[in-house]
Amino acid sequence: MTDNSGKIIKSISPSKIILPVLIGLSVTGYLLYKEFEPDSFKFVSFTAWSFVWLIISFILMGVRDFGYMLRIRILTNNELTWRKAFNVIMLWEFTSAITPSAIGGTSVAIFFINKEGVRVGRSTAVVMVTSFLDELYFILTFPIILFLLGRSDVFVLDAAEASVPWYQNEFFLLAMGGYIVKLLYTLVLSYGLFINPRGLKWLLLMVFKLPIIRKWRPQANESGTDLIQTSKEFSGWPFSKWLKAFGATFFSWTARYWVVNTLIITFLGIKWLGWEDHIHVFAKQLVMWIMMLISPTPGGSGFAEYVFKEFLAAFIPVGTGVAMAFFWRMVSYYPYLLFGTFMVPRWIRKHFLSRKAK
Repeated sequence: MTDNSGKIIKSISPSKIILPVLIGLSVTGYLLYKEFEPDSFKFVSFTAWSFVWLIISFILMGVRDFGYMLRIRILTNNELTWRKAFNVIMLWEFTSAITPSAIGGTSVAIFFINKEGVRVGRSTAVVMVTSFLDELYFILTFPIILFLLGRSDVFVLDAAEASVPWYQNEFFLLAMGGYIVKLLYTLVLSYGLFINPRGLKWLLLMVFKLPIIRKWRPQANESGTDLIQTSKEFSGWPFSKWLKAFGATFFSWTARYWVVNTLIITFLGIKWLGWEDHIHVFAKQLVMWIMMLISPTPGGSGFAEYVFKEFLAAFIPVGTGVAMAFFWRMVSYYPYLLFGTFMVPRWIRKHFLSRKAK
């Protein structure tokens, strides 16, 4: 395995937070300036119960991270202590927050896990299975939520667009396109993990013989090798362990999506949304997740705030969307930038500088 330590360390420099913070605050400030209407905030009230629901929002993010930590301990057979699991997850989230959503922190997660004491092969397998479980959550949850909701306006910005035919609804087409891609990826990965990893590697190498993508054949070969290694690592796993790992995944992602619901309750009261509305907001976020994948900005900065304002406009008072989006990011995004700023230098000193000194 090539030692890319220097390149990776440079890519996670705390100075990387400057760009996403600038983009996020600039877009928020601009949108707030354009749509600010003092009268729209008459619906907003902050009471003692509001403080309780705000705390619950942060607790849900804690549940999300705890679920990630639990999952990574399960996948490493508890080779990682709780402290090491915390380090890995926080560094992983920090990397995701400073890179475009389509890239995320997965590419360097192997590095983090390996440096915390898990061998390279196992680290690679853990990251690949983590990706598989995340995609599995989405492809199972999305149709279930749509079935429970029993309506199609989850793909529109406002009720007036609900009558638009599906083939003219760009959000529906984008969501379905993203869902199909995720479904195919999960099916192919499942085949490689559980049935025929060598066969899938052979197929990958055949596909990457095509002239237009031939230059990426070495990377395809490496991915195929990683797939074989992952299959070896997890082929003997009992169903109970898979169930535990998926259970941790389920609680992590579900807690993450309920943060928006609790923030709406925080500022607008528990009676503002009915249960069907809460499910609708949850479903909207699944669509937003797909849309976030195309954001070119670090951590979706700016793009996330805009999508939040537009896509959830039907559930919050006119003129409050940007402010609500800002609080959403304050709870679910900026804390990871803060954690990373303090953690990365200490982690580098511990794993690199202290060893060199010895």
